[in-house]
Amino acid sequence: MNKKFGRREFLLFGSTIAGSLLLKSCATAPTPGASTSPGASTSNAPAGDVIKVGILHSLTGTMAISEKSVVDAENLAIEEINKAGGVLGKQIVAITEDGQSDWPTFAEKAKKLILQDKVATVFGCWTSASRKAVLPVFESNKHLLWYPVQYEGQECSNNVFYTGAAPNQQIEPSVDWLLEKKGKEFFLVGSDYVFPRTANTIIKAQLDAKGGKAVGEDYIPLGVNEVKPVIAKIKAALPKGGVIYNTLNGDTNVAFFKEMQASGMGPDKYPVMSVSIAEEEVQAIGVEYLKGHFAAWNYFQTVDNPSSKKFVAAFKAKFGEKRVVNDPMEAAYIMVHMWAAAVKKAGKFDDLDAVKKAAYGATFDAPEGTVTMNTNHHLSKFVRIGEVVEGGLFKIIYETKEAVKPLPWNQYVAETKGFSCDYSDPAKGGKFKAA
Repeated sequence: MNKKFGRREFLLFGSTIAGSLLLKSCATAPTPGASTSPGASTSNAPAGDVIKVGILHSLTGTMAISEKSVVDAENLAIEEINKAGGVLGKQIVAITEDGQSDWPTFAEKAKKLILQDKVATVFGCWTSASRKAVLPVFESNKHLLWYPVQYEGQECSNNVFYTGAAPNQQIEPSVDWLLEKKGKEFFLVGSDYVFPRTANTIIKAQLDAKGGKAVGEDYIPLGVNEVKPVIAKIKAALPKGGVIYNTLNGDTNVAFFKEMQASGMGPDKYPVMSVSIAEEEVQAIGVEYLKGHFAAWNYFQTVDNPSSKKFVAAFKAKFGEKRVVNDPMEAAYIMVHMWAAAVKKAGKFDDLDAVKKAAYGATFDAPEGTVTMNTNHHLSKFVRIGEVVEGGLFKIIYETKEAVKPLPWNQYVAETKGFSCDYSDPAKGGKFKAA
């Protein structure tokens, strides 16, 4: 069981986003598409004129620092769809549940949304531990989860659409960039669960193939903020400096970057590449601790195109000018719109096979650029690397010119090299040896 942290404890770490991340009061009746209290759903429309969807994220606990903003992005997309007439003439109503940063709770809430609330689909999870916990629920009930966060790959479920990055769309390009620009010696630090451990397995295989070296590797349990032992190990392994690859999640990052600075380990000698820190986390941790460090994502708020500007303006108009947007929020926003488009194309929302087939090949003019849903249930996405600058946003220092096709099964890891996934062909399915 993971140690849980309340909102007050986040504030002690210098979060600057308190007011905008508080849960909405149950005393105010929400409009269709607005965030409801956990377990509740309210609409002025007759029951037959609504489509219920589930939202399942951590609103409390160590992961709330990241997941609350994803809920906001999902509600923005729902509001936009409803204002445009809804889906099949019906308004979308979200039933929001709190996974509490606890994986058995995620599974329980998933069952409730599917079996009791009878939602049409679920948008949810952040950590791979939470996704792994709910996966048997969705597969056994033949239901559908839309998952918005970059992850470690090595999975391809017929009951999940993945709108965040696969490793070849985030981790692998960032390692290549670091090897070229920052050095060959890496220390790998992450939270102690499936995503960081699998990601580091991939990174070590990639470093072996490309002439780099992992000089150390350590893990911290989620929600634990005692980081001095890890900092000491990094210093011992990289006395003259080197690359730190960071797969920490949640509020452990606050303690980690503060201790890095206190130990005199600045980005000039110890550049950190993070894959779970975006604009929202920068604001919460403090720009002064992150300036000069790096992150790899598919989207940053500083992406300069009309769709990005529209997304940023709409989000700020709804949630406040001081709020920021980030990659997981964009991926969450994408998935709600892509689900709605697939339902419209299928002509029904309660036939999940029809909805899945309608999603294959679908494109969306996303804030990151035009994305396409592949038959392996993953999106083709743009790859970007950003540097934290004054003001807390990211200066984009690398980006691909075209969207990169996803590879769920990793091609550096021997056990999965050569494997692929294709649900448009029953003979292939979730894992097959590509020719």
